[in-house]
Amino acid sequence: MSGKKTSTIQALKTLNPYIWRYKSLLLWGTLWVLISNVFGVYPPQVVRAAIDMVGDLLEINKLHQGFAAAGQLRGLIFQSLLVFGGLVLIFSLLRGFFLFLTRQTLIVMSRKVEYDQRNDIYDHYQNLSLSFFRRNKTGDLMARITEDIGRVRMYLGPGIMYTLNTISMGIIVIITMLMVNPEFTIYAILPLPILSFSIYYVESIVQKRSDFIQQQLSRLTTFTQEIFSGIRVVKAYTREKETSQRFTEESEEYKERSMSLVKVNSLFFPLIMLLVGLSTVLTVWIGGQKVIAGTVSLGNVAEFIIYINMLTWPIIAIGWVTTLIQRAGASQVRINEILSQKSELDFPASGPELQRADLRFEKVSYTYAHTGIKAMDQVSFHLRPGQKLGILGPTGSGKSTLCNLIPRMLDTDSGDIILDGHNIREFPRDGLRKRIGYAPQDVFLFSDSIKSNIAFGLPDATDEAIFEAAKRAGIYENIMEFPQQFDTIVGERGVTLSGGQKQRLALARAWLGNPAIIILDDSLSAVDTRTEELILSGLRAAREANPDMSVIMVSHRISTIQDADMILVLQDGRITERGNHAELMEKGGYYASIQQKQLIEQEMGV
Repeated sequence: MSGKKTSTIQALKTLNPYIWRYKSLLLWGTLWVLISNVFGVYPPQVVRAAIDMVGDLLEINKLHQGFAAAGQLRGLIFQSLLVFGGLVLIFSLLRGFFLFLTRQTLIVMSRKVEYDQRNDIYDHYQNLSLSFFRRNKTGDLMARITEDIGRVRMYLGPGIMYTLNTISMGIIVIITMLMVNPEFTIYAILPLPILSFSIYYVESIVQKRSDFIQQQLSRLTTFTQEIFSGIRVVKAYTREKETSQRFTEESEEYKERSMSLVKVNSLFFPLIMLLVGLSTVLTVWIGGQKVIAGTVSLGNVAEFIIYINMLTWPIIAIGWVTTLIQRAGASQVRINEILSQKSELDFPASGPELQRADLRFEKVSYTYAHTGIKAMDQVSFHLRPGQKLGILGPTGSGKSTLCNLIPRMLDTDSGDIILDGHNIREFPRDGLRKRIGYAPQDVFLFSDSIKSNIAFGLPDATDEAIFEAAKRAGIYENIMEFPQQFDTIVGERGVTLSGGQKQRLALARAWLGNPAIIILDDSLSAVDTRTEELILSGLRAAREANPDMSVIMVSHRISTIQDADMILVLQDGRITERGNHAELMEKGGYYASIQQKQLIEQEMGV
């Protein structure tokens, strides 16, 4: 998914429609930031007035020592301090209240955009074809919908909030300081740009090292997940010591990278305190000289010290927000790469409904773009409603590709697939796939109950329908032996079940809902002959109950497909033999040789 390099600004512009959707929250949040910062500049002015007034009253008090007025002046000082303290408290409470409103608008806006964008990406994933998922790693796709979305949210929430706060606070405070004394202001804020640049530089180092840590964590997590998923193989080949050593090495690398980040972070706050302290020292030193000269008051010096501390976080935030923007831009580029991907499959919004499974392949060809392998080459056949089609062939002959073409998991390069008298491209996606029961070669079960796995394609199915599907798949009796029966949790990828049990659950899932076509892609390979016969009996009963239901069955066992109305032998994507069991045996070709080989193995008990 590489292409023309996109700038951070261009990438983040794609978020504008989301922001515009919640523009009222953005506008209200901006207003609350401004109001909170306006209330923020009043306490320093109150402190200035308090110090100056108390200083003047103390001077007057010295002149009235020994007189009755001295006691009244002390009472006035005490009352004034209470009033000034109350004003500072009121302004602080008002500022805190509007900061609360700021978070309730801007942070909420970012969460809403995060929610919308994550859902949009997930929906987009769902609409992409199988070839897209073959080209991309699952871990990377997961990172884009989780970690990358999180980085973008940090830009939309804290990033925008602190940017508005930094700009408004900086403008309001500096204008206020300049109105008091321009020269004093320049000296007071002189170290702050150095602070901002230093923080930006440190943050860039932190960002690089954080990325290295994230990459190593990803490798460590991937390695651990793979080992746990394949724990049976690890134990079977006694590789526990080697995998433990590998885990230790990966953990050591993660620790070293984490320690390098800690070393940088250990310099971060001391650097901030040093430069903030330098600003405070300059303010006191220059301010003291000006107090002596009589150009500013002692209250002005205290006021400026408070202003310097108020500017510290906005200045710090410049470097932090810049890093947030850079990270969000890089993540949004990755997200845009996904959203720009178009599915090779284009389904109409409406179209005919699939009624009868009259299926025609007319010179169908298909080549996998990522490998260049031609899996289907001018394949033609006709399967009438109610018939059973058997497919046999060596590995890589195109059997699974043919099965994937019928529900349009893949699209033909050339040729046409005609279903119920319509080109398969005329059917809407749901209308087509809901009428096809598909048990793929690679069985996948969700970490949920047996009942939910069977009813995955038809969540509203009744218990009776689920039980009947399980009986037809030959798994009902096994399920009833479990302590929790149909409520048994199968574990991740069905780890608690045997290979045969997994296949039979997939068969039950495919049978549920009375499909027009049922496709079984080598779905009996892990079951014994007795269970196979039980399943085939259930299949015959299902066909008798629904005479128009067509069956497509891929198998390496002749016994599974020998009762088919038509059998296709595929080799290198071409049909090399076709006919029923008797006709293919008479030809003495590949089919007959496989039959002879399997009969010999059966007699020998292999």
